[in-house]
Amino acid sequence: MVKKMFVAALVSTALVFAGCGGGYVARTDHLIVGVPTMHVNLDPILQNDIASARIIIHVYDTLVYLDDNMIPQPNLATGWEWIDPANPTQLRVFIREGVLFHNGDVLTASDVAFSLNRASTSPQVAGNAGMIQNATVVNDHEVLITLDFPFVPFINSLGVQGLAIVNERAVTEMGQDAHSQAPVGTGPFRLTNIFAGDRVELARWDQYWGTPAQVEYLTIRVLTDTATRLIALETGEIDIMLVVPAHDRSLVQGHPDLTLHSGGTVTTTYAAFNSSRPPFDDVRVRHAMQYAIDTEALVQAVWMGANPLATGPINERVWASAADRLDPFPFNPERARELLAEAGFPDGFSATFFSSQAATSQDTAEIVQNMLAAVGVDISIQILEWGAFLNASNMGETDIITLAWVTVTGDPDHGLFGPFHSSNWGAGGNRAWFSHPEVDRLLEAGRVDTNPVTRAETYYQVQRIIRDEAPWLFLAQGMEQTGVRNNVQGFRTAPNEIHRFWGVSLGG
Repeated sequence: MVKKMFVAALVSTALVFAGCGGGYVARTDHLIVGVPTMHVNLDPILQNDIASARIIIHVYDTLVYLDDNMIPQPNLATGWEWIDPANPTQLRVFIREGVLFHNGDVLTASDVAFSLNRASTSPQVAGNAGMIQNATVVNDHEVLITLDFPFVPFINSLGVQGLAIVNERAVTEMGQDAHSQAPVGTGPFRLTNIFAGDRVELARWDQYWGTPAQVEYLTIRVLTDTATRLIALETGEIDIMLVVPAHDRSLVQGHPDLTLHSGGTVTTTYAAFNSSRPPFDDVRVRHAMQYAIDTEALVQAVWMGANPLATGPINERVWASAADRLDPFPFNPERARELLAEAGFPDGFSATFFSSQAATSQDTAEIVQNMLAAVGVDISIQILEWGAFLNASNMGETDIITLAWVTVTGDPDHGLFGPFHSSNWGAGGNRAWFSHPEVDRLLEAGRVDTNPVTRAETYYQVQRIIRDEAPWLFLAQGMEQTGVRNNVQGFRTAPNEIHRFWGVSLGG
């Protein structure tokens, strides 16, 4: 359930914002990033969304981090080893010494074990932590993690924000709800203020164990309207604008003070049909939706050629993607009408398309509405604030939604298990409320297969079944577009869309 955020004033930070119509205010030690949505929760185990992860990565650390090639690298863990590599169910993890939490506590193996054990019970992060049987302390700087089964991509999962390391004492003494408002991590920034619906303020943690942040203050400012966000970038009210819509790319590219950064991601944007309730519980109806919607024209209209068309649930940058093996449904409204009649809807039906406030989501909803009207399906559009939107989809209260799934581990297990295994309905990521026994069986088999050849074939089979069952309308493969002022130095796009801003500095 989404909780209302309140102001947590741990440290007062003076902010000076330029008005949208004002001139540029030079800043050299305060980075301001404009984002389209407010985070849902800052407790790692209570979120499963990119907006939250983008803040969590700055406040907390994970045991490993995934580099630009999605390869695990040491972070809070200096090393790790499987007790038996042929049967990867027990992992020894060696913890970095001398790391301090924001409350001054020294990181120990007890904090790590506590964090992993609480993550193992959370439905929001079940896809990456649900297989943890227990994590036990060996000594102050070594933890033994025991899994229920030999989960092959587990090392990659240790780099996901849901498994970030929290301070045991802070969570225990404050309680989970209070901790989510005033989190205590070991990251390069500490939280100073949360202003609900407006911004999150962070300050550099000067005792950070790693490379210190280049700026003293970082503000994540929520500017839902894309035009407002773009004006704020142009005037210098913000330094970085995340999620530049396709129709605004040329404005950024043509501005003398701005640069457009583009980079491919491991994201797939989709529209999900709620396959647990009528009429979308009938595969003929879902097929009719596929034939009625010209996805190539839709993607061209919404992303204007910047994003490649998606042909499957995981995009071509993810290992074992079947993107080049799947045939998309052709645009065929007549076939759509035939299938609707066969399913008992010769005159169509009515449904609601739920959209977040993101421009691409609203554009997608309107185009789908128009295309489905041509086959007699009456679509109404309901636009919700990000947290309310996620809550509605988590509870199964939606007919059609549009979202993006980021395969943040770089492994097909994450790209498929969360969105399609029946154990993950709702908050776990399966917002199509899809259930298919053979998909469940194959996904479970892929998790434990240590042979990459047979494992890849398992995932190819899963993707073919998903294509045929059609719980998703596959839309676009990820291509990140970020607007940056020219005095910003060190910014890099992230393949998982979770940016690391502590390496960014500001020139004069």
